[in-house]
Amino acid sequence: MPETKHIKSPMPYASCGDFQRIFDEDMNGLYLLSFLLTADREKAEQCFVSGLEDAVNGNRVFKEWASSWAWRVIIKNAVNVINPRPVEGSAHSSRVSVNSNGRTLPAEQQVEITAVLGLEPFERFVYVMTVLEGYSVQDCSLLLGCARRDGLAARSRALQQIGSVIESHLQRPLTANQEKSVLDDRWRSALEDWLHV
Repeated sequence: MPETKHIKSPMPYASCGDFQRIFDEDMNGLYLLSFLLTADREKAEQCFVSGLEDAVNGNRVFKEWASSWAWRVIIKNAVNVINPRPVEGSAHSSRVSVNSNGRTLPAEQQVEITAVLGLEPFERFVYVMTVLEGYSVQDCSLLLGCARRDGLAARSRALQQIGSVIESHLQRPLTANQEKSVLDDRWRSALEDWLHV
């Protein structure tokens, strides 16, 4: 008797509720992505809201791809708002690093975020997309509408600049309050690990 083949049902599409859940659960990460790309709180909020609208009202996407599609929509909206070009001039906004709840971030995260925000717009987009989000330089170049060589050069400049900023921060001596904070964070981390928090 011939073997019976089971026909799988077609892959379901993501619903509006799926995208709303993704934007709700990943709100901090999606907003941080928007902020790192735009370097401006108002534009970041605009990209976030537009991203949700585009995800909900845009092309149908398989449910399994909905999360990565949400992140990509944020990137595409930021590209449309900022329009980063390889020869773009310097136009930076606020460099104070706070999370989406308005609280100040720890010093280490402030340095890293400030270093990213200190990049020129094109270098910032390339760095965030290729280093932080894991896009290939080719995919990044396609989304930015530039040559691959421009993406490679921008990533190299961004890595050098961020490395210099972080290196200079690490070489500065800590004040007594910073040393105490670092020790407190280490104890808190060790305690959380021990308690499995």
